[in-house]
Order: sequence, then structure tokens, then C-alpha cells
Amino acid sequence: MPPQTKSAVITGAARGIGLAIARTFLANGYHVTLLDIDGAELRKASASLAPADAVLAIECDVSVPAQVQAAIRTTEERFGRIDALVNNAGVAVFKPLLETSFEEWERVLAVNLSGPFLCTQVCAPVMLKNGGGSIVNIASISGLRASTLRVAYGTSKAGLMHLTRQQAAELGNAGIRVNAIAPGPVETAMAKQVHSPAIRADYHDAIPLARYGTEQEIADAVYFLCSPAASYINGQTLAVDGGFDAVGIGLPTLRATSR
Repeated sequence: MPPQTKSAVITGAARGIGLAIARTFLANGYHVTLLDIDGAELRKASASLAPADAVLAIECDVSVPAQVQAAIRTTEERFGRIDALVNNAGVAVFKPLLETSFEEWERVLAVNLSGPFLCTQVCAPVMLKNGGGSIVNIASISGLRASTLRVAYGTSKAGLMHLTRQQAAELGNAGIRVNAIAPGPVETAMAKQVHSPAIRADYHDAIPLARYGTEQEIADAVYFLCSPAASYINGQTLAVDGGFDAVGIGLPTLRATSR
């Protein structure tokens, strides 16, 4: 592979938002490395992407330093460079605070917060060999506003947004921009399974655009932050949420009368 072709590493890339991000980078001429803990889904995702020689799929738990180091070493050997890192891998436990076990708490923080820390530490030196790059951390609207059943998930995403600022402060001078995306409700396979009609109606009432986002809309925002069009954006969290965070407590009845 010619080393001048840009390369992106996407974690949690076997499905959903991560896979949409991988497709978007491929469509813009990048080589892509897909990291995911689910080997079977990863192989399926990799086989669906083209061109095949621009795709590298590696089974990896982002919370395990040795696995991250091996994956990035393989990426550099294959593609010669890394220009973009998207820390998308994440897990969630939706339980009341008093019912969330310490083991569940630890696992969520290990993947959602320690994972981006580890991946950035390993990828940044490779980026700097070619003058820098861009990192996007996938946070969540749950890190901006608290809600029930999300004590571990929401806390991990709030921490990730501050980690983004820390990374931006230290890596910006070296030529690596770091930003975060905070998605609101998105039409993923998981959302379709776990969001009841009542929950979906509640979200539609609370979101000014009155709909869920799409995986592609998140992918497009990620690619924008990694592109030259975002060259002076650093240390920011962009809520891609249809206005959900902007409006605070929704008053559906009043909104209905204003239409």
C-alpha cells in the first residue's frame, strides 16, 4: 500500500455507527482498520466493505493494553501511517444505581474511558510520524445530561468528554486535533430492540427535530471533524442530537400548540 494514502482506525467497527464511520472513510479514499471485540461480526463487516485491500479487521478489546498495542503495530505495518482515530467502542449497563455491581461499573469505564485513553496513547506517536492527525471520541448525550439507569454509562461518557479536552490541550501543539461527538438517540439495531414505542414517543416529544438520528448522520459529523474543513476545531464536544440537549426539559403540550 502506498504510504501517502491516509489511514483511519475505528474501534467498535463491526456494526452500527462504527461500521457507518468505516464506510464513510472508505468512500473518501482512506484505508481503514476495524477494531472490535466481536470476531464473528467483525469478519462479516469486513467482508461487506470494498475495496478489500483497503480494509484491515483486527479482533481487539480496547481495554487491554497489549491487544491495542498489537493492533496498532499491525496497522502501521500494513498501511504505513495513521491519520485519524475514532474511539467508538462502547458498552452500556442500564440498571438503577443501587443495583449496578462494581464489576459492571468497572467494565463500562474500562471500555468507554480507558479504551480511548489507551488507543490515543498508542496511535498518537504513529500519527506524529506524518505530522499529526485527528482523533474523535464518541461520547453521548448521556454525558451531558443525567438520566435514570445510566450511572456507569453516563459517567463514563462525561469523563470521556473531559478526556477529550485534556487530549486536545496536550496534543494540539503537536498537530493532533481531538474532539468528541455526543450522539442523541440514533436508529441503531440496539435502539430498535430496546426502545419501546412509549420510549420512542417520549424521545420524539423531547427532540425539536422530532425524530431519531441516523448512523450516517453521526458518521458524517465524525468525518467532518477529521477533515481539513475542521482544521481549527479542537477540544470541542459536538452534540449531534436534533436539538435534544439544547431545549432542556421538554413541554410537549406547548410545543404541539405552537405548530
